[in-house]
Amino acid sequence: MPSSSGRPSRPSAKNSLRRCGLYFGYSQIDQFFRSCLVGFWYWFGASAACLVILMAQYLTGGAWGFIIRRPLEAGAKTLYVFSFLFIPLLLGREHLYWWTTKEGLADKVIKAKDLYLNVPFLMGRTGIYIVFFLVMTYILTKWSKEEDDTKSTKVSARLEALSAPGVLIFFLLMTFCSVDYLMTLEPHWYSTVYGFLTIISWCLTAMCLIVATMTLLAGDAPFDHALTPKHLHDLGKLIFALTMLWAYLQFSQLLITWSGNLPEEIVWYIKRWNGGYGWVSLILLIGHFALPFLMLLSQSVKKSAKSIAMVAIYILIVHVVDVYVMVEPNFAKVTDVHFSVSILDVTAPLGFGGLWLALFFRNLQSGSLLATGAPDFHKALNHGKSH
Repeated sequence: MPSSSGRPSRPSAKNSLRRCGLYFGYSQIDQFFRSCLVGFWYWFGASAACLVILMAQYLTGGAWGFIIRRPLEAGAKTLYVFSFLFIPLLLGREHLYWWTTKEGLADKVIKAKDLYLNVPFLMGRTGIYIVFFLVMTYILTKWSKEEDDTKSTKVSARLEALSAPGVLIFFLLMTFCSVDYLMTLEPHWYSTVYGFLTIISWCLTAMCLIVATMTLLAGDAPFDHALTPKHLHDLGKLIFALTMLWAYLQFSQLLITWSGNLPEEIVWYIKRWNGGYGWVSLILLIGHFALPFLMLLSQSVKKSAKSIAMVAIYILIVHVVDVYVMVEPNFAKVTDVHFSVSILDVTAPLGFGGLWLALFFRNLQSGSLLATGAPDFHKALNHGKSH
C-alpha cells in the first residue's frame, strides 16, 4: 500500500513476524490456546496412560510390568498437577471450542446436541475426570507402598480388585474426555473409534517414555542387575503391538468414513489431505507406522537397550506431529485449508514436557525403584536370566 509520500510502505516488523507465526500479541491468543492444547494433550495423555497401564499390570501380572511398575507410578503421580490443567482450557474455551460461543450455540446442529454440548455439563464431566484421576492414583500408590512394607498378598489382592473396575471406568471416562476436548473441536463431525484411538495413542506415548527412562537407568543400581534383555524384548513387543493397533484404528476410521462418504464425516479428512496437510499425513503413515513397524520386527533391536531407546525416542518425536494433526486442522475453513506451524506449536510441547519430566523424575526418586513387595518379585527379577 503506498505511503503518503507515494512510495510503497515497508511491511512492519510486527506483520512480518505474524506471517511467520513468531509474533505473540492479542491476535495470537487463539494460537496460544491451540498450541497449549497440543502440548497439554500430549503430556496429559502420557500421565493418564501410565495409570491405566499400571492397573492393567496389576490385573495381568508378568515380569514386563513388574520392572516398570515404579516408573508407571511416577508417571501416574504427575496427574496430581496435570489433571488441573484442564481448568485453563475451560477458561479459554471460546478460543478453542466454537460450539461454546454465541454463534456456535445458535447453530442448528449444536442445538440438537445441547443435552451433551453445554458448558455446565462439560465442567461437571471435567470434575469427574479430575476426581477419578486423583482418587485412583492416590489409592493405588498408597497400597503399593503398603504392599512393599508388609509383603502381604492381601494388599496385592486389593490392588487387583480395584484395578478391574478401574480399567473399565478409565476407558469409559477417557472416551468422553477425548470427545470433550478433541472431537468437539470439529463439533459437526464424529467417529465411533475416536476414544479408543486416543487411549491407544496415549499408551504408546507412555510406553515409549517408560522404555526410554528404563534404558537411561540401566547402568545404575538396581536396574543394572534387574533389567534383562528379556524385559526389554517384552516391552519392545508391547510398543510394536501398540504401533500396529494405532495404525489399524486409524485405517478403520478412514475406511468407515470413506465408505459412508457423508458430508458431515468427510470434512475431517478434507482438512487433513489438502493445503499441505497431505504431506504431514504421509509423514505419519511412513514415520509413525511403517518405520517403527520395520525396526521393531527385529528381535535384536528389541533386546538392545540402546536400540530400543532410540526407537522409543523417535516415536515420541513423531507422535507430536500426530497430536498436532489431531488439533490444528480443525480450525481451518474447509474451503481454505493452509498448513502452517507457529513457534508456539514447538515451545508449548517442550514447556509441558519439561514440567512433566521434572515431576516424573522427582516422583521416581521418592521411593524404591523396584516393587519388592510384589508376589512374584524374585521370579520377575530373574526373568530371562536362565536363557
